[in-house]
Amino acid sequence: MTSPFECKVSIDQSILDSVLSTSSPSLIGSIDQGTSSSRFLLVTSSGRILSTAQVEFEQCFPQTSPYNNNNNTSSCAGWHEHDPFNIYDSVSICIAKTSEELLKYGLDITSDLGSHADLTKVSIIKAVGITNQRETTVAWNDRTGRVYYNAIVWDDTRTASVAETIMSENTNSGDECDAKDALRSKTGLPIASYFAGTKIRWLIDNIPKLQQDLTSSSERSHVRFGTIDTWLLYMLTGYKRSIAESEVNQRLAHEGGVFKTDVSNASRWLFMNLETVEWDESLVDAVCGGSVCWKDSADTTTIPIDTALPKIAPSSSTLGVIHGVECCSGNKMALKNIPVASILGDQQAALFGQACFAPGEAKCTYGTGLFLMMNTGEQLIPSTQGLLTTVAYQLSNQSSPVYALEGSVAFSGSTIGWLRDRLELINSASETEALATSITSNENMYLVPAFSGLFAPHWRPDARGCMVGLTASHTKAHIVRAALESSAYQAREVFDAMVLDSSVQLKEMRVDGGATANRFLMQFQSDILNVPVVRPEYLETTGLGAAFAAGIEVGVWEDMNEVGKMWKKNCMWTPSMETQERARCWKGWSKAVKKSLNWIGDDDEE
Repeated sequence: MTSPFECKVSIDQSILDSVLSTSSPSLIGSIDQGTSSSRFLLVTSSGRILSTAQVEFEQCFPQTSPYNNNNNTSSCAGWHEHDPFNIYDSVSICIAKTSEELLKYGLDITSDLGSHADLTKVSIIKAVGITNQRETTVAWNDRTGRVYYNAIVWDDTRTASVAETIMSENTNSGDECDAKDALRSKTGLPIASYFAGTKIRWLIDNIPKLQQDLTSSSERSHVRFGTIDTWLLYMLTGYKRSIAESEVNQRLAHEGGVFKTDVSNASRWLFMNLETVEWDESLVDAVCGGSVCWKDSADTTTIPIDTALPKIAPSSSTLGVIHGVECCSGNKMALKNIPVASILGDQQAALFGQACFAPGEAKCTYGTGLFLMMNTGEQLIPSTQGLLTTVAYQLSNQSSPVYALEGSVAFSGSTIGWLRDRLELINSASETEALATSITSNENMYLVPAFSGLFAPHWRPDARGCMVGLTASHTKAHIVRAALESSAYQAREVFDAMVLDSSVQLKEMRVDGGATANRFLMQFQSDILNVPVVRPEYLETTGLGAAFAAGIEVGVWEDMNEVGKMWKKNCMWTPSMETQERARCWKGWSKAVKKSLNWIGDDDEE
């Protein structure tokens, strides 16, 4: 296959030498599919990362759309989409390039194209795990292979009005707080644009072909909805369609793929009952039953959950077998006949990769957004502080899932991207630490990155970004420092809510993600939380989490205790800020957040 993507492959030579000198090495593959890039890791039985491959893919931000039915404006500001085939291709390229690069060093993990099995070559890879950007949603027809629309990304704001509609359909009180939490008792989630269910509602409200198929007796059972984990599993385990079927002016999904998801991803739809860990038809009706799709249909009132929604499986289980990924040169296939043995949403995978296996242990991931998650064990804790009650993971030998509390923040690393790409204040994120430390304080200037509203713990879609406290003496350095500090402040908001919900005083915060390389941010985070911040040896915790879960399933590791012993600390930051200064900073941030609220109302255009 040829590739339009640039793929960066990194191989640890010392680990490779060890693998090559081992008579029967065991490797686990991990697909880490994120918002802006896809990665593929190979992990050894000692928990070391042999190789990583990464591909960035195109982000789609439509300016106009024939499907924009907002009566107030024709603008598509806040829309964010992905081409689902770009996502699959980026993953495939990572796998293929890894195979090709390792072959140059004498490690062959491929099979001949068309061979039924070549176990002498591929058996060193025991399984593959998948971790993915959550909530991002795609719909397709498994009979025709046609994808109905681009994948709608988790941070897309078009579904804010959809969430409001669903709230109005599910409450008679008129109280906004009651309406927002109308489904929380079953789902652990507020009704918000963030979750997959609101994206599915938008699709069935706005895409004519999808409406047609859902109300057709012959096509209804062929409609498929999935988050990115389901899409990748379906494509990796399916087969390319025949040339005759592909002779259309659009690319087609594979056929015959496995249609499953795991409990961690399913808990992010608004459709799953947290106690039964199954799709709940009453929830599907609550979210989608009011759609215009059904207004002229006498026989159907909502989507068919038995066929349109993926089967929910434990996070660590044998989910399917990969058909094989064609390599970029020669008649070779990578990962042919290798089982997919785990699926975890990205933040749950990071929790697993950080070895937060005991109730009360927590991690914070600094990525495009910011995600703080705490393991609550088998106890399902309803949040009263604006957090999400969600499934952390479930292994195949566990009768019930492990639950978690989570706070999700929309803008963290993407705030720095905004400084670079939109304001052009910096050329790269690596410049921010030096700029932030070139001044001694924020001089009472704050940046609230509510570019698409505020997520946890506020859940205020009416909020918008603002910089407050500006004076003529402020410089580029102050803006950059305020942007970095905003991540730490938002983490503190979630941290405090987590303590109140759980009645557990967190003793440390394990951190991961690209921003943990910024020493100023990590020290400020420790200062504003007033607890130690701990960074692990490997920052690829999402990919490692998926690998560990898959490896436990196929016996590479015996259990979580063995995995936990492989976790190693790299660096720790401890609080050094005076109590009075911490209180001053926090008071300023809280005041700034209030200034960001009530910017978008019924009469405002976006």
